[in-house]
Amino acid sequence: MKQIFQDLQDGNTLITDVPCPRLQPGHVLIRTTTSLVSAGTERMLLDFGKANLLDKARQQPDKVRMVLDKIRTDGLMPTIDAVRHKLDQPLPMGYCNAGVVMAVGAGVTEFSVGDRVASNGKHAEMVCIPSNLCAKIPDEVPDDMAAFTVIGSIALQGIRLAQPTLGETVVVTGLGLIGLLTVQLLRAHGCRVLGIDFDPSKLDLAKTFGAETVDLSKGEDPVAAALAFSSGHGVDAVLLTASSKSNEPVKQAAQMSRKRGRIVLVGVVGLELSRADFFEKELTFQVSCSYGPGRYDPFYEEGGHDYPIGFVRWTEQRNFEAILGLLSDKRLDPTPLISHRFLLAEAQKAYELVGSKEPSLGILLHYPTPQEKPEGSLRQRTVELSPPVGHASRPKGQVSIGVIGSGNYATQVLIPAFKQTEALLHSVASSGGASGVHAGKKFGFQETTTETSSLINHSDINTVVITTRHDSHARYVSQALEAGKHVFVEKPLALRREELIEIEEVYQKHPELVLMTGFNRRFSPHIQKMKELLNTVHEPKSFIMTVNAGMIPPEHWTQDPTIGGGRIIGEACHFIDLLRFLAHSSILGVQTLMIGPAPGVAVQTDKVSFNLSFADGSMGTVHYLANGHKSFAKERLEVFCAGRILQLDNFRTLRGFGWPGFTKMKLWRQDKGQTACVAAFVKSIRDGHSSPIPFEELIEVTRTTFDVMDAIHRE
Repeated sequence: MKQIFQDLQDGNTLITDVPCPRLQPGHVLIRTTTSLVSAGTERMLLDFGKANLLDKARQQPDKVRMVLDKIRTDGLMPTIDAVRHKLDQPLPMGYCNAGVVMAVGAGVTEFSVGDRVASNGKHAEMVCIPSNLCAKIPDEVPDDMAAFTVIGSIALQGIRLAQPTLGETVVVTGLGLIGLLTVQLLRAHGCRVLGIDFDPSKLDLAKTFGAETVDLSKGEDPVAAALAFSSGHGVDAVLLTASSKSNEPVKQAAQMSRKRGRIVLVGVVGLELSRADFFEKELTFQVSCSYGPGRYDPFYEEGGHDYPIGFVRWTEQRNFEAILGLLSDKRLDPTPLISHRFLLAEAQKAYELVGSKEPSLGILLHYPTPQEKPEGSLRQRTVELSPPVGHASRPKGQVSIGVIGSGNYATQVLIPAFKQTEALLHSVASSGGASGVHAGKKFGFQETTTETSSLINHSDINTVVITTRHDSHARYVSQALEAGKHVFVEKPLALRREELIEIEEVYQKHPELVLMTGFNRRFSPHIQKMKELLNTVHEPKSFIMTVNAGMIPPEHWTQDPTIGGGRIIGEACHFIDLLRFLAHSSILGVQTLMIGPAPGVAVQTDKVSFNLSFADGSMGTVHYLANGHKSFAKERLEVFCAGRILQLDNFRTLRGFGWPGFTKMKLWRQDKGQTACVAAFVKSIRDGHSSPIPFEELIEVTRTTFDVMDAIHRE
């Protein structure tokens, strides 16, 4: 199938062959018939892509501060690599989609195959969308009109926040697509509307919808016009639907408002507010969040948990339904807003138009019909990227890899590390298809797929690399081992004890296979040096590991016990393995302390200290803390033994105190051992050796993470 992307490095529009997305529970698979190019939002993305690095930085000062913090903690080169990696990823475009349901996932009851639906799907021939982000299209609403549902919901949500009442005076500043829809909705609501813009053609459209207008291109004074429009009282509300870096729209909104007026920002404008303007009138200022309540809430959008209508009347899905109802009643008519139509194959022309000075407004993309492109051609789950390498042409002992998951860590760290080993990169799988295509082309995979089972069972693949969300790790490990594949799984190995037991049982049937968890820190050059030094000391050691983990919101998937397992199981396992490696002794017991409940502390289980006792008498303490400052180094390890100390700062500098012949080891860039870890794994397969990390240690470390969590819950 075809999907539209934007290259963030140069702003070019790409029409790319992508595998059909995998149907997921709680989702709906939709064949797109029409999608709407949101000229305002997508023009901003085009402008960002075409800008040079300096201009990109100027457009995103918050991201620049994050980059500077990362330079201080991780060093210059890793930060540059991270920025380049981010800009290297093509951006899927679009969020206004109309189409037909082709399949429904488990748990979806409100949609059926054949339903026409509007959604926030991308510009792609097939999209897989959470059910709460879809709404049925009434029979009398054509797809061309239904494609305006999402952008209409953005306008509607801004109006809901402004809370206009019948007969009130409302100003709409910025008469682009959202602004003109806002005018129509306000008029349907019984409000008197004043539209403000520089473009005479858009002002004329606003007049046809029943608004009075102010033409800024003629030097007309918007504040004076608004005061006259409101009989000198000041307007009741102002909706800012403009896209501008200027602070003038907000300043003018305050000046034209009545006492206790309401100002709602729907677009993007400068936000240097005048306290006096707002203080004297007791004005209300609010920023509207996209389509409505539920937006950016993973429990609502991805989890499918609806808000009770008695408590949240208008969610984003119910806003979709309201817009479709207005379209059905013909109280909202986007027809005059359609300026251009293009076939999907002509999408590059559409984006050239968006980026040019030629006037445009609503740009519709039309997709091939079932007669022009049968369903089977869209349902293909695998896309060939390069000619396959036959068995006869592969060297004996060649490691042929299939990667499941193509997220940031996989594409920035793991896949480049595997490529360095000169292993054959055969196939990469992703759920949506887009990231898999990018990774496949960038690193030279033969194919990309959204069908994980075909990758695991492919006869040309002998090694499976798992980099998906944590809740799928154990399942994929067991499936890959059963299929006779070597396995490298990014941590954690499992989230629950029963999963770990199943992995043990499966592995016992296939002990000849190499199974390894990505505990990379033990392969760091600093840790290897520490191990060398500690091997000369034959007495118990004391380890203190301090992890400045950084705050992650409670709603993030890693904090969800069922999906991410929480941060102790999901990340702190690294440090348990590290101390286990350096102690070279079995873990006997665990003790924990957790920060106490307090106002403002949403998550306690990522602010934990736990002690490990080892069979040789060594002890280790891990302070895993998410309540520190990001400018401080993330990881520090200190080892006390035999009247000597080793101190490792953020895998950049190792210092020795009292060690004969050793005082300092410093690298130009941070090295947490990822490349060496992968190289050791591949070498063990080629040489026919066992895993670089013994299977028993993988099980022991994973069980210890469960023990830590059990101890925390007993606190």
